[in-house]
Amino acid sequence: MPDRVPSDHETVETHRVPVEPVGRTDRPRVVLPDELGFDDGDTVRLALDGDRYHAVVETNLDGEPVISHVADNRRLARERDGTNRLAEWVADSDVSLDGSAHLDVVTDGTEYGLRTPGKRVVYTATGGPDSSLSDIARNLDN
Repeated sequence: MPDRVPSDHETVETHRVPVEPVGRTDRPRVVLPDELGFDDGDTVRLALDGDRYHAVVETNLDGEPVISHVADNRRLARERDGTNRLAEWVADSDVSLDGSAHLDVVTDGTEYGLRTPGKRVVYTATGGPDSSLSDIARNLDN
């Protein structure tokens, strides 16, 4: 059964992350902390101010892990298809390009949350995937 975890709970690790434009465009990307150990191609559940989506971690030209597209489901995230919920979130929130947001680690390796600084969010933490299920999914991706 999923747990409800507030962003200010002692088990939630929070990082301030930059929200920057991709090149000279108004498309946003979020630079992720190196210490979280993301690899290029990692797919994660990502909540934006509490609304649950999916994202694929990419590497920018400086070798930093970034997220630049957030989608409604894993398939759309992997294909970088569908509405970019990250762009919508930046446009509709108090987060701005060249500003920052808070990245909450809900379940290390699988579930994260981006939120407007100062905003309290309650996440639904489902825990990590069953290892046998993640092995099957990994084999299907190959």
